[in-house]
Amino acid sequence: MPGSFIVIVGGGIAGLACALALEAKGCEIVVLERSEEFKEIGAGIQLGPNGLRMLGHLGLLNAIEQFAVRPDDLVVMDGTTATEVTRIQTGSDFRARFAFPYTLIHRADLHRVLLDACLKRSRIELRAGVTMTGFDCRSDSSIDIRTSDRPLKADAMIGADGIWSQTRAAVVGDGLPVISGHIAYRAVLPISEIEQVYRQNAMMLWAGPKNHLVQYPLRGGQLFNLVAVFHSDRYVEGWDRQGDPEELAARFAGNCETVRRLLAKVDTWRMWVLCDRDPVSEWHRGNVVLVGDAAHPMLQYLAQGAGMSLEDALILAQCVAESRTSLSRAFARFSALRYRRTARCQVMARIYGGFYHATGVTRELRNEFLEARSQADSIESLAWLYDYDPLGEPEMSGDRAMS
Repeated sequence: MPGSFIVIVGGGIAGLACALALEAKGCEIVVLERSEEFKEIGAGIQLGPNGLRMLGHLGLLNAIEQFAVRPDDLVVMDGTTATEVTRIQTGSDFRARFAFPYTLIHRADLHRVLLDACLKRSRIELRAGVTMTGFDCRSDSSIDIRTSDRPLKADAMIGADGIWSQTRAAVVGDGLPVISGHIAYRAVLPISEIEQVYRQNAMMLWAGPKNHLVQYPLRGGQLFNLVAVFHSDRYVEGWDRQGDPEELAARFAGNCETVRRLLAKVDTWRMWVLCDRDPVSEWHRGNVVLVGDAAHPMLQYLAQGAGMSLEDALILAQCVAESRTSLSRAFARFSALRYRRTARCQVMARIYGGFYHATGVTRELRNEFLEARSQADSIESLAWLYDYDPLGEPEMSGDRAMS
């Protein structure tokens, strides 16, 4: 509903994208971020054509161009034998099929683009260093929000506060996230530290026994992104902690020389425990709704966390704009439109994790299956994910805001 005052809890990718999309529909927005400044941690992320399409609706395609890398290929290698399993070319055929390119970008760069756009909007107020401590739904449907700063009264509240969401605890109440038993180590190096032989303009995944390594360039080819994932029960929780190089070396001891050489180039790693949640269909309670990882956290194996958050923002804004009587009904419609698609991504991400980490006969069957696929088959297998756009096709080259 245009003119609504909405508080968004969480200033990450999902929260800022929601702020931009809702502001474009005439809403007044306050974004609360508990950190002392609006910034992103992490390393590289992958955006498929569906994510780029959403950035097109937000008018931000030109803004991300200076940071983006367009890979020539998506490659799966056998991490034990160093043989190529499959390669999806992301050039002309891929672009013709999906209208938008595959993109590699540093998480901080995407966040900065969203933040800069928010700073230019007079109806968006950003408050850093403020924690939402609780909320109450009033009989008139408004929301009383308690914070570490001062209380707020809003027409609605959006929980964009991530996988450990305090908002979700009140709305869904399904306990702690599901620990996958997988640990991820990440590092970003200057490209100058990487020998030319490893500098392919590609997203390469080295699928090993209960582990995998991902490599790709970032920031226009100036940086080299490495993410190593392996099975472990050593940690049960954590985010952005110091990694253990000795454990990493031990977990990848059976991998090929290329993988081990790439891992050896990094002295300091940051690690995090991979978690998700089981899908749910109800994301709202009255005039409070969840988006992004607060609504549908997923493992990273489908590379759709950011893409799904961007989709959420645009669809939520559309539902709010089309509702003339009730934000609660708009939020219910938003959940109904989104939960099956995001649930499919949550489930498929779990399946892909097992697929990448296969051992024994399962590994042989995986390689046989992927090797048999043609380029056309591979591209079409992604159509369910990349074709999505209920809002209509935006201009690929424009920098217009969503109308």
